[in-house]
Amino acid sequence: MRHFGKLYVFEGPDGVGKSELSRRFAGILEQEGISVRLLTFPGKEEGTIGQLVYDFHHAPQAFGVAKVSSSSLQLMHIAAHIDTIENVVIPVLRDGVSIVLDRFWWSTKVYGIAGGSDGRLLQSMIDLELGAWGPVRPSAVFLITRKQPLRPEPEGHWQRRHDLYHVVAAEERHRTNVVTIENDASIEVAVRQLKVALARLDRGESTNASQQLPLDLPKNVLPSVSPPAVFSGLSPVKPTVVYDTYWRFAAERQEIFFRRWRGEAPPWTSDRILAEFKFTNAYRASDRVSQFLIKEVIYEGDKSEEEIFFRTILFKLFNKIETWEVLKKTFGAVTFAEFDLKAYDNVLSKASAVGPIYSGAYIMPSGSSAFGTSRKHRAHLKLLAQMMEDEVALRIAAAKSMLEVFTLLRSYPMIGDFLAYQYATDLNYSTLTNFSEMEFVVPGPGARGGISKCFESLGGLSESDLIRIVTERQEKEFARLGIDFKSLWGRPLQLIDCQNLFCEVDKYSRVAHPEYSGVTGRTRIKQIFRASSSVISYWYPPKWGINARVQSEVSRYASV
Repeated sequence: MRHFGKLYVFEGPDGVGKSELSRRFAGILEQEGISVRLLTFPGKEEGTIGQLVYDFHHAPQAFGVAKVSSSSLQLMHIAAHIDTIENVVIPVLRDGVSIVLDRFWWSTKVYGIAGGSDGRLLQSMIDLELGAWGPVRPSAVFLITRKQPLRPEPEGHWQRRHDLYHVVAAEERHRTNVVTIENDASIEVAVRQLKVALARLDRGESTNASQQLPLDLPKNVLPSVSPPAVFSGLSPVKPTVVYDTYWRFAAERQEIFFRRWRGEAPPWTSDRILAEFKFTNAYRASDRVSQFLIKEVIYEGDKSEEEIFFRTILFKLFNKIETWEVLKKTFGAVTFAEFDLKAYDNVLSKASAVGPIYSGAYIMPSGSSAFGTSRKHRAHLKLLAQMMEDEVALRIAAAKSMLEVFTLLRSYPMIGDFLAYQYATDLNYSTLTNFSEMEFVVPGPGARGGISKCFESLGGLSESDLIRIVTERQEKEFARLGIDFKSLWGRPLQLIDCQNLFCEVDKYSRVAHPEYSGVTGRTRIKQIFRASSSVISYWYPPKWGINARVQSEVSRYASV
């Protein structure tokens, strides 16, 4: 599997030595044999949008502009950032090259607020850039500080920005490794702080803003760099008792799946919590709605790229089988070729007057501000129409990675990180794309809740990193606990499955481990399990190569 390069960010107000320290840090990485590229936001490379924005920022009069507002200036910076992210950063990281980045979106926030930008408008701009970043997160953000700037700066303005950087750092510390580097002594002292921080990061230790790195060290006494300990075990990640429950839950939930599939009579488990409450399957693709999507939506109908994309996203916007059946009953074949927004709007308006047309699995944003309508379903229809007009289906079919699909979907209104990842996974069931489900993962709110209960410390890892490590360790963990886990006809748990399992364990532990409140603080499981008499004929994306095994076992059990 190709490994992505790492992203290291340097932040801080003008005049703190940030650019010199970022250059020196890139040199440290090169000395360790790491392929690295040094970049600056908005960028000064000739012939780029970054160069244009940089020149305009520092001399708008040269462009015939007498005055520019703070918000419009920051929006220009955002455009330059996105251009660099898409054309340089993502391709470079994908090639396994690390990046040292001088400035981040933090500067947009700090300088925008200091310049008087409207907070909500500024956050909308930042959200746009975060969509371009997708799941890419810095391995560390080095916040460079000084008591006084290195060169003359308007004192009040400089101090205001200095303080704002610390506010942003405090806000981001829970999801990003933030390392404060004090640059009040010599540049060599600051460089040694960077070396200490890098050694800690390489060992998998947390380096956040609450820690103070030593201001000085003997020149030849630095911590040795060793591979992250977490890959030889879970250390320094600190699991709780809920972590073992995570694996037992996964195994028992899969046992229930097979018992039901074989047609055994209930009860299918002696676990009172699993028997009483509703939980999804260990494998996402085995859930009732996913099975319907795969068999009745994706692989039923026109196989052109546009039609597959249209059907998949239309279904997933509502994620409810009954809503799809209403549309199909009304229009016959649900196709983009015959899509009429007004007609679909009328049908869904009537259906919503009778009962819910959205699943309760996801919280779907209303989109009223983006599309100028108070009706949520109308906004989603307009969103889909916009995506079709933008030829998103063809762009996804040409995408070189699941990350690229995620980033494209994330750029549209009402689609945040979690939904973009879910939709990218759903589209990957089809023939439109063919990426490994082990390529990347985006934890949703529920998964974060489960992770917070399974681990009292992440040891400096991100939640995405942790899901990957847990997924890669599944055989070792089942063996450690003496569990005979029955995979999905030879297919191991994928990143999407382990992400979902964290969400389910968050719910399960509300009853099994009420002493662990997690980040959500919820104490009850709302959905009660009610056995259905309907039998699902399981069928998976043909590219997985497991359908023949499924049918073989169906035939074997039928003959017994």
